[in-house]
Amino acid sequence: MSKKKSRNRTNKMRTTVKTQNVSAKSQAAPKAREAVKPQLSVEEEACYGRRFSHHFDELKWLYMELYDNSSMFAELCDNLHRFYEERNRDLKTQDLEREKNPEWYKTNEMLGMMFYIDNFAGNMKGVESKLDYIEKSNVNYIHLMPFLDTVEGRSDGGYAVADFRKVQEKLGSMEDLEDLTVACHKKGINVCMDFVMNHTSEDHEWAKRARAGEGEYMSRYFFFDNYSIPAMYEKTVPQVFPTTAPGNFTWLPDAGHFVMTSFYPYQWDLNYKNPRVFNEMMYNFLYLANKGIDIIRIDAVPYIWKELGTQCRNLPQVHTIVRMMRMIGEIVCPGILLLGEVVMEPEKVVPYFGTVEKPECHMLYNVTTMATTWHTIATRNVHLLKQQLDIVNRLPKDYVFLNYLRCHDDIGWGLDYESLKAEGIDERAHKKYLNDYFQGYAGESCSRGELYNADPVTGDARFCGTTASMCGIEKAGFEQDMEAMEQAIQKDIMLHAYMFMQSGIPVLYSGDEVAQVNDYSYKEDPNKADDSRYIHRGPMRWDLAEHVDDENTVEGQVYQRLQQLEKIRKSEKAFMTNADTWTIETWDAGVLCIGRYYDGDKILGLFNFTEYDKTAWINETDGEYIELLTGKVLQPIGVNIPAYGFYYLKKIN
Repeated sequence: MSKKKSRNRTNKMRTTVKTQNVSAKSQAAPKAREAVKPQLSVEEEACYGRRFSHHFDELKWLYMELYDNSSMFAELCDNLHRFYEERNRDLKTQDLEREKNPEWYKTNEMLGMMFYIDNFAGNMKGVESKLDYIEKSNVNYIHLMPFLDTVEGRSDGGYAVADFRKVQEKLGSMEDLEDLTVACHKKGINVCMDFVMNHTSEDHEWAKRARAGEGEYMSRYFFFDNYSIPAMYEKTVPQVFPTTAPGNFTWLPDAGHFVMTSFYPYQWDLNYKNPRVFNEMMYNFLYLANKGIDIIRIDAVPYIWKELGTQCRNLPQVHTIVRMMRMIGEIVCPGILLLGEVVMEPEKVVPYFGTVEKPECHMLYNVTTMATTWHTIATRNVHLLKQQLDIVNRLPKDYVFLNYLRCHDDIGWGLDYESLKAEGIDERAHKKYLNDYFQGYAGESCSRGELYNADPVTGDARFCGTTASMCGIEKAGFEQDMEAMEQAIQKDIMLHAYMFMQSGIPVLYSGDEVAQVNDYSYKEDPNKADDSRYIHRGPMRWDLAEHVDDENTVEGQVYQRLQQLEKIRKSEKAFMTNADTWTIETWDAGVLCIGRYYDGDKILGLFNFTEYDKTAWINETDGEYIELLTGKVLQPIGVNIPAYGFYYLKKIN
């Protein structure tokens, strides 16, 4: 391509940014526009008017501050009303119920499970057929991992979306999704999905038209006809995948331009400085909410806004966008929750909750505590974990964290190295120890797993493996060592018991409830072989699930013991999400004690993170306690705890 042609194309893109906002037609739901317009009742119209009026001034102020475009704001408002019209009566009824009880998701009955649809049950109809199993497992919140249309081989596990209005054909259709959410709601099960806002796939219609040189669509991404501006970005913007996808820009030879790609080259970053991008993505958000989704997980939230000369992370405009998204949800579909994926330590993710007056996300992941939990297993020292929990416990009770042991992703060792340094622990050496430990090479470890994105220059790497394999169940099973298996199961259950005691909502990774171990078959699939995260993304072992009632099997033991913990959590009000939560000094580096108090009920959780018998030197002298799993009555003073043991002690009133 000639430089002259390249410059003309770029100029076309720049001029279009200024003019397209008043001329471009909304692409939202063309089929809905052709259909007969739904008729709202007087009560529904009044309800919508109340919500819209409540948020209008702030929404307009924020929108105009960001975009200064009244015609695009007017278009947004028109479409909010249209999506409300299209929302079905059952969902509107649910919205009203949840408006009356805005704390509905903060109960001790919430228990989540996340899974890939194809791995779990083949397709959406398959998931619908497994709802009895989900219900039996005490789960009332399922996170369906990315299921929107993508291209095999360049999907990043579904996070490279080619069409926000289409389900991957192998998984079903939008009609199947609606059928599934209806069936879930009948059983009291909430449905969560991923909403990938930061980027689209290069196979998305916008990207195809941008690659073809259409200025309007080029302006929806970050296109540059030479490397001068990308080079300026690279000076300040960290790399997400420095070894597998280095840099933040990709050269497109056929288009003669660079495009910003923070993650993989086939994931093009969206330009939220363009109001057309914001509007259209909000229409996609509402379209999906109207399919019956209860929880929208916003992927990669901190990355959404880009600004030259910054790290392009956590910029103020991100909070403006999330706040507007929260208000848009409360106008059209107030029954839904926003879950933010913000991978930082708890005190730094707090801004994404917003404020009491101007909330943003309803829930956030407790990522750092998860990584610190596994650090605690490897070091047999609870000091850093206790410190982390103390930080979370000091935060307002309105803040709801999702807690988990494992998920679809790798474990990045983003620990508090400033605190560890004070204890004489070097960051690089410690990361190497953790990765060696969980691969089974150091620290008398029984763990099994593989590294991900290892960087030989920095020595940095992330770790992949299932909970069961990291606890030693895989190794013990391979070696047919019954004594080691007993201890591995005990470690697995102790970690889940500890997770249930944390402040927030616990989420299981599908397969953990039956002690599913690593799946190495991914190496035989050319589309997966280079990504070791697939080691813990194996298909659900339904042959194991057949034995959940048989305590003579490993899977039966794990399942039944988890059931016992889940039922205790649901029956004891001290496990409410907004209970007072604190840690208690045990005077033993290997033992953690967590206290919970709510409405007169007090429970202490004691957890031994070592393979040795320990004594928790606590001194709670306020009366007798009953151990909830065994019924034993005792005073919590100098409590002996076996290897990887734990107790739930409830004060007898």
